[in-house]
Amino acid sequence: MPKKTIPKPAEFDYQLDRVFHEKARLGIMTCLMSQPEGLSFSDLKEQCGLSDGNLNRHLEVLSESGFLDTEKSGAGRGSKSNYRLSPCGRKAFDNYLEELERVLAIAQKAAIRHEKTILSRGRARNGLLQR
Repeated sequence: MPKKTIPKPAEFDYQLDRVFHEKARLGIMTCLMSQPEGLSFSDLKEQCGLSDGNLNRHLEVLSESGFLDTEKSGAGRGSKSNYRLSPCGRKAFDNYLEELERVLAIAQKAAIRHEKTILSRGRARNGLLQR
C-alpha cells in the first residue's frame, strides 16, 4: 500500500478570513477591538465613515458569522443598538491579524531583498563604467 503524503501548504496561500478581509469590515473590527465595551451604531458609522445601509449590511455579515454581540434597547425610532466583539470574534480577529502580520513580514523581507539586488546591480554597472 503506498504511503500517504501530506501536501505541503503553498508558500503564499495565506489563511486570511474573507469576512475580515474587506475594507469596511476591517475598519469595524479594528474600531470594536479598541472599544471592549462596544460602540453604538451612530459611533461606528461616524468612526468608519460608512452610510447607514452600508454599515448595517457589514454588521449583519459580522453578526451572522458570530463575531459580534448586539444589545438593543428601546423600540421604534428611539431604539439604540450597541455592538461589541464576541469572544469568538475577538479570537478570530486576533488570528486574522497574526496571519496578516506574517504576510507583511514576508513582503517586507522580499522588498529588502529586491532593494539589495538593485543596489548590487547598480554597483556592478558603476564598476564597469568606471573602467
